[in-house]
Amino acid sequence: MSYDQYGQVLQESKLVTSSTQGQQVVRVGRKIAEAVDIYMREKGYADELEGFQWEFNLIDSEQINAWCMPGGKVAFYTGIMPICQDETGIAVVMGHEVAHAIASHARERMSNGLLLNGLIGGVQVAMGQNPTLTQSIFLQAVGYGGQLGMLKFSRKHELEADQLGLNFMALAGYDPRQAPIFWERMNAGAEGARPPEFLSTHPGPDKRIQELNSQMAEAMAYYEKSNKQR
Repeated sequence: MSYDQYGQVLQESKLVTSSTQGQQVVRVGRKIAEAVDIYMREKGYADELEGFQWEFNLIDSEQINAWCMPGGKVAFYTGIMPICQDETGIAVVMGHEVAHAIASHARERMSNGLLLNGLIGGVQVAMGQNPTLTQSIFLQAVGYGGQLGMLKFSRKHELEADQLGLNFMALAGYDPRQAPIFWERMNAGAEGARPPEFLSTHPGPDKRIQELNSQMAEAMAYYEKSNKQR
């Protein structure tokens, strides 16, 4: 379903992956993917990456959003690029969204979404019962959104994705100390306006920055390790 839905999203969207910003997304994505592989192997979870087929694209849209589907299918929107500012900012978002996929958060949200809508028996059964609703729940589960509104990640999921994402970007050679600064920019951009989808599904910036700083020592160790390997 992930690969099918990703392909459909790409068909229905205006892709600008070949642009300068698009190539930045691809470049950062590949580095993050390499870092994920190193991290998972070191932790003894290399098997969890079986079946991942990484792909990174930039979509021309004013939405301030980005997401990663199960299996490593990533999309950024041009609306979030000014807040990212550079490749390190992209790495903050990329690491976080990839972390959700690595930790199988979308799978858990998908199961909960099916249950909440009375669809019991797994995805294949649900597709037979109500394919349109099932597809909508799936897209919400990965952070794409839809007519039913966004399904919020739990605080537990967010903390896990923040910590993993911070380590992923550090291992990829990006300064993790820039992560709190990115969230300050994100918050500043949302003040006085309706919060962007990307921010509305995440905890408040003050709490997030506090948690990120509390995890910085471990991330800096990975960052220093990545620098020594260069």
